[in-house]
Amino acid sequence: MNLLPASVDYTDKDFDALRARLIQLVKSVFPDWTDFEVASFGNVLIEMFAFVGDVLIFYQDNLARESRLVTATQRKNVMALAQMLGYRLQGARAATAEVRVTLTRSPTADVVIPAGTVVRTQEVTEPVRFQLLADAVIAAGQDPATATVVAEHSRPYQQLVDARGLKGFELVLDRAPYLDGSATVTTATGAFTEVDSFLDSAPNDRHFLVRVDQNDRATLRFGDGRNGLPPSGTVTVRYKTGGGAGGNVDAERLVVIEGAFMDVHGRPVQVSATNLAPASGGTDRQSVASARLLAPESLRAMTRSVAREDFEINARRLPGVARALMLTSNEDPSIDENAGVLHIIPQGGGVPTPALKNLVLQQVTEVYPCTLTFQVSVLDPVYRRLDIAARVFLRGGVSATVVRARIEQALVEYFRATEPDGTPNRRVDFGFNVKDAEGNPVGEIAWSDVFNVVRDTEGVRKVGDAPGDLTLNGLPADVRLRVQEFPVLGSVTLTNGDTGGPL
Repeated sequence: MNLLPASVDYTDKDFDALRARLIQLVKSVFPDWTDFEVASFGNVLIEMFAFVGDVLIFYQDNLARESRLVTATQRKNVMALAQMLGYRLQGARAATAEVRVTLTRSPTADVVIPAGTVVRTQEVTEPVRFQLLADAVIAAGQDPATATVVAEHSRPYQQLVDARGLKGFELVLDRAPYLDGSATVTTATGAFTEVDSFLDSAPNDRHFLVRVDQNDRATLRFGDGRNGLPPSGTVTVRYKTGGGAGGNVDAERLVVIEGAFMDVHGRPVQVSATNLAPASGGTDRQSVASARLLAPESLRAMTRSVAREDFEINARRLPGVARALMLTSNEDPSIDENAGVLHIIPQGGGVPTPALKNLVLQQVTEVYPCTLTFQVSVLDPVYRRLDIAARVFLRGGVSATVVRARIEQALVEYFRATEPDGTPNRRVDFGFNVKDAEGNPVGEIAWSDVFNVVRDTEGVRKVGDAPGDLTLNGLPADVRLRVQEFPVLGSVTLTNGDTGGPL
C-alpha cells in the first residue's frame, strides 16, 4: 500500500501544505491518530518538520530563481550571469556642464583657477558637486575677466599600494561609486593600460582589468606573468567617483566655487562661477531589468549589423538612445532597395540632436559595420500625437484636482518611451512592432487600453458610458499607426461627469 496519497498539486510547498501532507502520511500509518489540533509532542514534531521544509523550499526557490538571467533579482547574480555571456553592466555616467568663471574686476596679473576646483550648488546639506576638468585661465587686463571651462559631476581620488610583484595581484579601491573608465595606473616601470580581458596579453604587457561589484566598488586585477605583467613597487591609482542622473542640474545652479584664489603674484582675487546651460549626460547605473533585456541581445548582434533587428539593437547600445526602429523596402515600399531608414527616439523623448544621429550612424556603420553597399539613414522619430478627452465620475470625498493630477500622471506613464530604469515601455511601440495573432503589423493604440488607464485611476468611480465620453483624437475608437509612427501623449481634457464642468 502507498504511504503517501496521490498528489498532483506541485505548487503547494508552504508550511500549511507541508503540514497537511504530513498529516495525511501519519493517518496512512497510524489510523487511530485523529486529534491533530492539540499541543501534543507528535503535533509539535509535525509542525517543526513543516516549518523546516518551508524554510528549505524557500531557499531552493530563491536559488532556482537567481540561477537564471530572466528571473534573477539580485544585482550581483545578474552581473555574474551576464558576465557568462560576455556582457558587462554599465555604471553611472557623470554629467558635465560648461562653467563660466568670473573675476569681480579685471586682474593686473594672470589668474589660474586650477583643474579639480570644486563648483557646487547652494544646498547646505548634500550639494551637487562638480570639479573643473581643466585650468581656467584669465589673462592680465582681460575685460571681461571671464573664462569658460568644462566641469564634471565627479570626485578624484588617489590610492597608493605596494604590489611587490605578486602574480594575479588585486587591488580594491577605497571609494565608491566608481566611474567606469576613470582609473589610471602608474608604477616606477611605466603606466598600465585597462583591457577587457587578459586573453591577448603577452607576459610583458602592462595591462589591468577592472571589475565592479553590486555596490559599485571597483577591484583592479593585474597579470600573472603569463598573461599580463605583474606590477612591482609602488602602484599609484587615480580614479573618479560620482555620476548619476542627479548631476543633471538646471542652468545657474552651480554658483558656489570652493577655495581661495590668487593671481600669479600672490594677490588675492574674488571669483564667482555659474553654469549658463543645464548640465547633461548624467545617467544612473544600469538597472537589473535593463541588463536582463540587453545581455541576451548582446549575443544577437555581436560584431556587425546585418539583419534589420541588428541595427535597432546596436543603436540602443548608445546611452542616449531610448527606442529605435529600422525599416527597409520590405516593411515600407517607399524606401529604396538596398537601403534602410533608422528612426531613433532619444532618452527623455523629443527629437534627437544632430550629434546623436551622427553617433548612431557611426555605431551601425563603423563600430558594428553593415555591408558596404547598404545605405543607412538615421532620421527623427515620426510621432503620432494622441489628444484624449474623457468624462469621469468621482468617488465621494475625493478632490477633483488630485484626481485630475493622478489621471494625467497615469497617462504620462502609459505613453512614456522608457521605464524609469531605462528599459523600453512595452505598452507603447512603433506601429510596425504592434502585431496581430498571425504576426502581421496592426499598429494601433487601443481605445480600451486608454479607457482602463483612466477608469483604474484612484478616485475615479467610472468613465461615462455615452459614445463620446472617451475619445482619442476626437473619436471613440482605436487610433491606427503607420509602421514608422510612435504614439505620444497630447492634450488631456477631463470633464466632471457629476457637474458637467472641467475636472
